[in-house]
Amino acid sequence: MRRIAVCAVAALGAGAVVATATPAVAAPAPHRVRTITTGLDGPFGLQVSSARSLLVAENVSGEITRVSTRTGSKRVLVSNLPAPAGVGSRRGSLYVALSGPNEDGVPTPGRFAPTSVLKARSDGSQLRVLANLEKYELAHNPDRQVQFVNGKPVDALSNPFSVNVSKYGLLVADGGANDVLRVGRRSGKVSTFFAPPTVKIPACLRPGVQANPGTVGCDPVPTGIAVARGSIYVSTLGAEVPGAGRVYQLNPHNGRVRRVWTGLTAPTGIAVAPNGTIFVSHVLEGAPAGPPAPGFDPATVGAITRISPSGKRTTAQVTMPTGLQYRNGSLYATSWSIASFLGIEHAGQVVKVDRRAFR
Repeated sequence: MRRIAVCAVAALGAGAVVATATPAVAAPAPHRVRTITTGLDGPFGLQVSSARSLLVAENVSGEITRVSTRTGSKRVLVSNLPAPAGVGSRRGSLYVALSGPNEDGVPTPGRFAPTSVLKARSDGSQLRVLANLEKYELAHNPDRQVQFVNGKPVDALSNPFSVNVSKYGLLVADGGANDVLRVGRRSGKVSTFFAPPTVKIPACLRPGVQANPGTVGCDPVPTGIAVARGSIYVSTLGAEVPGAGRVYQLNPHNGRVRRVWTGLTAPTGIAVAPNGTIFVSHVLEGAPAGPPAPGFDPATVGAITRISPSGKRTTAQVTMPTGLQYRNGSLYATSWSIASFLGIEHAGQVVKVDRRAFR
């Protein structure tokens, strides 16, 4: 069990980040990573809203914002949410995943239940609680890890991070619970769709890597969900250990694994093109292993990996990306997603990444 991004990001702000193994990539020419809009606060989740707009979950400002991909103009659809992390929409309804309690079990302050998927009509009507994911975790514990020691949570019990809604239903990647959940769009009924296994590469078996009692290996920690080519794709963080990140291709009906891509480092989002090309974001790529040196440029932190259908991997340097969406031949990403944790306010962006940015 692990609280995604917010904890990792807090570590970055304190200058104690896990360094990644992927080689640094030279910054691309400006036209290869084009800024669509700026002034966002903690842009995590990203969702195609229409042919010409995207939805962004701003984790720090607590807003769901619609962004025009043509003009970059912004419109706030929902505000005053406690740490929204993922956003999805379908047939006039809006779904928002809110980050869960911290490691001590203290809920995020706010109006709504902290571990819920919420639903609102597109006309801006009030959000209502659709499902309490922490309640489901406490009742079912799909990953079978120890939840409490001496009455206190071992780690975040539930920390939903991304949402995907498609013809296959409403899915939520719950990084704290280590599972992907299916939620009834009307009933709110929750069921386990996929619980990825712990990762047992040598780096995950070293003492101190896994803090959960009785668990062997790295927590998988689902982060992103994409739908393409008749499959569900899920990215997993792998406890931020270099090489422990995974991408799973799943049967959309029963969650059975069709294929796995390994050797990734701390994926935080995923998108898949119609031809099967996979894009994975790494919000902490290139972060220093300790306190940043004087003059360290935070713009160099972050990358997106492209995995071609043949398996070839190339990388684009994009600053602190999290949410990804592929639409009509274009790749969009949130950028500077964790800048607020570095004391850089209103720096969040949505960018369009050209194929020439990958090397």
